[in-house]
Amino acid sequence: MPGADAALGRLIIPALRWRPDTGFAHEGPLIAGALAIGAGGFIVFGGTADAVRTLTADLVRRAHRPLLIGSDIERGAGQQVAGLSELPPPLALASLGDLDVIRWAGARTGADARSVGINWAFAPVADLDVLPENPIVQTRSFGADPARVAACVRAWVEGCQSAGALACAKHYPGHGRTARDSHVALPEVDADAATLSAGDLRPFAEAARAGVATVMTAHVAYAALDPSRRPATMSPPILRQLRESLGFDGLVVTDALIMEGARAGRSEGEAAVEAIRAGVDLLLYPGDPAAVHDALARAIDAGRLEPARVREARRRYVHALERAERPVVPPRAGPWVSPDALADALLDRGLVRGRMSPLPPPIECVVVDDDVGGPYAPSPAGYVEAELKRRGLSLRLAVNRAGSRTSTRVVLAFNGPRGWKGRASFSAESAAALAREAPDAGLVVLFGHPRLVAEIPGPAPVLIAWHRQRLMQEAVARWIAAKA
Repeated sequence: MPGADAALGRLIIPALRWRPDTGFAHEGPLIAGALAIGAGGFIVFGGTADAVRTLTADLVRRAHRPLLIGSDIERGAGQQVAGLSELPPPLALASLGDLDVIRWAGARTGADARSVGINWAFAPVADLDVLPENPIVQTRSFGADPARVAACVRAWVEGCQSAGALACAKHYPGHGRTARDSHVALPEVDADAATLSAGDLRPFAEAARAGVATVMTAHVAYAALDPSRRPATMSPPILRQLRESLGFDGLVVTDALIMEGARAGRSEGEAAVEAIRAGVDLLLYPGDPAAVHDALARAIDAGRLEPARVREARRRYVHALERAERPVVPPRAGPWVSPDALADALLDRGLVRGRMSPLPPPIECVVVDDDVGGPYAPSPAGYVEAELKRRGLSLRLAVNRAGSRTSTRVVLAFNGPRGWKGRASFSAESAAALAREAPDAGLVVLFGHPRLVAEIPGPAPVLIAWHRQRLMQEAVARWIAAKA
């Protein structure tokens, strides 16, 4: 874009999404436009390790300068990049009660990310899991206790940044008390300031003390912290508290600007201007990077955005980029030899209801999937069956002459934190399926939050598997095979 102001462009971080049919090729126009305005980096969603490594190298080559390249990798770099290590979700890690596990998880994530050119992890989640109806946080959090979550956040940050990647504590000042999804609306938190200070803010304060490089804001309103009810992303008093009370001088970045909680009736460009004016440094995932750039330029020309505020944000960006360019440090050996061993250890203590009897084959796997639908497809639900087949177990429904089942039914119940659902519980349809299938099952495996056990009817044993990711599904198959 002729005449683009690179100082403004550096504050804009667009997103690139991999597709099975085109890879990243379809993002060519967006990449060209973002580089033309001097974008400070990119966000990567999806792809294979080879594809992402090629993409990130090409982006830096075309930019002729280093870039911040981030990704949502709360469950290990394999959450986004096929071929890298997946790790269990934070609540599962915290359940082991060992900070060395969490520090190792952060280091493994950071080192894996750097191996494909990603130098910025949008993790850890520092929100508290305090509201059962919350559709966003759930197993993404390290738990409900502020002191415990703070210690886990520190350990993850230390691990990740020791391996050479920037960490990002999110979503300041805490997304744990919302029952609405900020992708589709502006949630409001009605907790008083004392409650927030004693609880929700503690993990962010600990992250700041640990030297976390970046903090991501929540598109959530907190009347006790800002009576204007502006989202934290656009709230000078809330961001001032982060700087002055919590002592954080690193990069403050927005959650995705495509989210309705950020706009709340504003244009995307106006939301970007308000965020920078309020004290945010970088604007993540705008739908139209060029339009955001132009809105910032117009705001400067009109005197609505001070050049000094842009220079301050640029200074923090440059400092973060210098940190992100430091050499990769291979992670030290952790308490587990592999993510698979860690997943197996979680399942060894994961039976939370009933006693296990043997599971004689044939095994009949019944899937109750509460995660289907929404804007992005969930990962496949078939890894358990595929791994059981690979291990030679007979998988079929068997019925004797009297019409009775002779197979062992295993119900696989999937319910993860997917904000578009607007709920944390099982849907009516899923609940009906569980009512049909769970009571006389030999085992129910819950790929979700442990509190959802209360929604599973009948006396069948329940195994907590935490998340639908391939790592945990294949661990479940190993667990079942050992019982069969």
